[in-house]
Amino acid sequence: MRGDRFFLFAVAGILAGGCTLAPRYDRPEPPVPGQWPSGAAYKETMGRDPAELKWQEFVADSRLRDTVERALNNNRDLRLAALNVQRARAIYGIRTAELAPSVIAAGTGDRHRLPADLSPTGKAITTEQYSVELGIASWEIDFFGRIQSLKDQALEEYFATEQARRSAQISLVSAVANAYLTLVADRENLRLAMSTLETQKGIRGLILKRYEIGLASEIELRQAETQVEAARGEVARFTQLVAQDENALNLLVGAKVPAELLAESLGDITPPSQVSAGISSEVLLRRPDIMAAEHRLRAANAFIGAARAAFFPRISLTSVLGTASGELTGLFKGGSRAWSFVPQIVLPIFDARTWSAYEASKVEREVAVAQYEKAIQTAFREVADALAVQGTVEEQLSAQQSLVKALAETHRLARLRYERGIDTYLTVLDSQRALFAAEQGLVTVRLLSLTNRVRLFAVLGGGTD
Repeated sequence: MRGDRFFLFAVAGILAGGCTLAPRYDRPEPPVPGQWPSGAAYKETMGRDPAELKWQEFVADSRLRDTVERALNNNRDLRLAALNVQRARAIYGIRTAELAPSVIAAGTGDRHRLPADLSPTGKAITTEQYSVELGIASWEIDFFGRIQSLKDQALEEYFATEQARRSAQISLVSAVANAYLTLVADRENLRLAMSTLETQKGIRGLILKRYEIGLASEIELRQAETQVEAARGEVARFTQLVAQDENALNLLVGAKVPAELLAESLGDITPPSQVSAGISSEVLLRRPDIMAAEHRLRAANAFIGAARAAFFPRISLTSVLGTASGELTGLFKGGSRAWSFVPQIVLPIFDARTWSAYEASKVEREVAVAQYEKAIQTAFREVADALAVQGTVEEQLSAQQSLVKALAETHRLARLRYERGIDTYLTVLDSQRALFAAEQGLVTVRLLSLTNRVRLFAVLGGGTD
């Protein structure tokens, strides 16, 4: 008899501890090609695997690394992501605790007087009752895995928030690096615009002297003045952009970035480390946002188990063991022991909400599958775009440098010919416009080369945490 009881308790313990009605989880096949795109835009480049890199190793420039470190310590969005992780962890702790009984202790005292006209003896009666109890209050024995499924769901939600925190950190590192590089590029463009303004003022002064002695026409003077005003406009525009870039960077960092941390030009910045995407697109599965989407899918799968368990009986137990007496001094005397054992079983007969909840849980799982697959497809496109830029940006940079060199020489010759009276000012004007646009284009391509390295690092998962 004693062995039978032991067997029954063992079975109950196994059922309460690990049995669920959740369907078996199978990871959906990634809805993207197994290999990265190929073609003229995609060239194999050497670089380290991002999974082997910490962001401190990836960000090679010490000033930029210091700026990113400040952002990780001060950024409010990242702080919120960390708090969400703590909240999810606490919720998981609540779900886990529900599997074990809650033991409570209570002490009560009751003393009341019954008047004579209400007393069955016709005399006033004063009664006292005291008790001290230790017991279990409404512990649900999880035979069908309802609480276990909810615990599994909370665990996966916790994992999802942790991956969301990692994703937020990678996004912050990327955003700070891009904002920093954009600020440096616009400061470089501002200096270029100011230099162009000074050059245009010098040309206008030269033409004014030639105009005063009759060697230049009024239209040439007016054309020179329009170039000065256009350059002034560019100076004002880039002054505005630099101020806005500083505001954006300060917001990301959470404090004002010291001036000594800002590079003078893109050429002064040590480029971020080159990374490689490898051959297979399966590396996408380690991206934090995709891992978070999969954990949410697992959570939806676990919730189906809780919805299924709602169709089965719920068994709960309330039990109390203690001592009670009509006198306070008699609480712990012999014969004062009191106990209560109240098992309860609730069997659902008909509740339309249960069926609706079950159907909703299955739909939620399909929604999670669609979101997971969309996250993979979006990630594949982001990496493919970054690889296309990586495969062509060096050629763009080389071509733009050659263009600037050629246009600078063209402008020098055009100005020399104009000063000697061989050519018109219109040739100088056209060459100056082309040179200024090409120099701005060179800054843009340099910026693209650096920011694309940051983007490729981020879209490949951002390395180790």
